[in-house]
Amino acid sequence: MRPNIVTEAGLQTRVGQWWESIPFLTSAVVVVCGVIYLVCLLSGYDSFYEICFLPTAVVSHFQVYRNYTSILFHGSLLHVLFNMLALVPLGSELERIMGSIRLAYLIILLATTNAIFHLFIALLVAHNPFHPYPYLMNECAIGFSGILFSMIVIETSLSGVQSRSVFGLFNVPAKWYAFILLVVFQLLMTNVSLLGHLCGILSGFAYIYGLFNFLMAGASSFSAIEASSWLSSCVRRPKFILCTGGSPTSYIPTYSGQNTTSSGLLTGNIWRNLSSWMPQRETSAQAEQDYRFPGRGRSLGSAQSETVPAVNSDSNLQARLLDNSNPDLSSHLGVTATREPLLDGRSSVAGNAVGATLGRPALLQHPAPSEEQIQKLVSMGFDKTQVEVAISAADGDLNVAVEILMSQQG
Repeated sequence: MRPNIVTEAGLQTRVGQWWESIPFLTSAVVVVCGVIYLVCLLSGYDSFYEICFLPTAVVSHFQVYRNYTSILFHGSLLHVLFNMLALVPLGSELERIMGSIRLAYLIILLATTNAIFHLFIALLVAHNPFHPYPYLMNECAIGFSGILFSMIVIETSLSGVQSRSVFGLFNVPAKWYAFILLVVFQLLMTNVSLLGHLCGILSGFAYIYGLFNFLMAGASSFSAIEASSWLSSCVRRPKFILCTGGSPTSYIPTYSGQNTTSSGLLTGNIWRNLSSWMPQRETSAQAEQDYRFPGRGRSLGSAQSETVPAVNSDSNLQARLLDNSNPDLSSHLGVTATREPLLDGRSSVAGNAVGATLGRPALLQHPAPSEEQIQKLVSMGFDKTQVEVAISAADGDLNVAVEILMSQQG
């Protein structure tokens, strides 16, 4: 399209394009929460006391269903709108990393652990011997925001950024980002469940530190679910992302480095989602950029050679890289293999990594992965040996390492 002219795409077209860019599970959660709110609104249902998370009811009547019904109901239009607009960027990015089924399992797990933390803290505060405070036992909490706070912690850990921007006003260390949002929302909004949001943060940190590893199912289990006949209609949808990385849309965003500053997904991307619906003026034919993949991609290979043809696909290259038992690896991949273009514009350094693994001189010496990087990926359930190889192949970029590891699962 010629530059400096207004595109003819109307609001309806842009809404459709935005919706099609949202992966399967994330869009399903948005639809479910939206439909539930609409049905409650039209039917006049407002007995949230029956479905909210109420510690007293869970303890006295063992109403554990509240752990899950409470996250699907919302008290007002602003409540459901804000939560769903925050879910779209967070859920979309995590779904492209984990796959649709794995993320669904994670949401159920987070809903369960959030409720356990909530109940434990409420009981502890209500029955402490110094100053009993029974109010938390009778607090009725609803909404998806507890899960969102867990997602913020997990996504921030995976992104590897050192700082994040709060509403574009000031930067905070990434590890404190969720806590700062907790305080800001508590001060700016009314009827906000401090304990519900805090428990979401605690569940997020418990996940990234590997405390839930024994509860996480293996990749083979998720693959078996995806292969089941009752889910076949969902798997065939183009927006569905396989846990094995089989979906062509499952490539994750890259980040320019570990010391960059990232604007918070919960704040900046909401406005970006809204503004993407509006007609825009193009300034250059090359200015188009998918909002899911911000910034410019890095070249991870040696810049000295550009013309070596790609003999194998990217998935085969990654499979050979992580397959330490392949005796013919050196005959398929030369030690001087250079950059292979991937689907999202990045370059592969697998050839150099293989050369280093075989004890031959490589064009690029990769730094040894740090223990912190290894622990982050091991806590997600990956094998430590494969994690070390993948991080080396990804030149220390955790997002690329996760992509390589996910392609080998199943």
